[in-house]
Amino acid sequence: MSEEKVFNSNRAVAHNYHILDRYEAGLVLQGTEVKAIRAGGVNLKDSYATIRNGELWLFNAHISPYEYGNRQNHDPLRSRKLLLHAQEIRKLIGKVEGKGLTLVPTKIYLKNGRIKCEIALARGKKLYDKRETERRKDADREALKAMKRR
Repeated sequence: MSEEKVFNSNRAVAHNYHILDRYEAGLVLQGTEVKAIRAGGVNLKDSYATIRNGELWLFNAHISPYEYGNRQNHDPLRSRKLLLHAQEIRKLIGKVEGKGLTLVPTKIYLKNGRIKCEIALARGKKLYDKRETERRKDADREALKAMKRR
């Protein structure tokens, strides 16, 4: 049984994108980044993933400097390499380039002692899609309230 502790999740992804598929990727981190993530100093807002030279990279993910770090502390916004199997990366290249999809990180978590990042293959929602999703959520909430009252 694998233990999983979520450090940060990007809930705005569900609002802004239709999520088509999810992938679990490892992260290449420096020493103080691991400690900073375990202390809760990670933010995925406005972050994205892209494929460059056959490798998957994470950009704009903010990992706060470690409080007890020394002068060799990490840069908070540096780009970080994501680890996926080459076969999965080739599949993603075809989907991202051919169908106009994007890769967005949805959460960073600890699994079996290793820090992982969940990447979602997603298509951007239009404004009317966002409104429709809100309407559906409101209707579901109202139905639940009505059921509880009965």
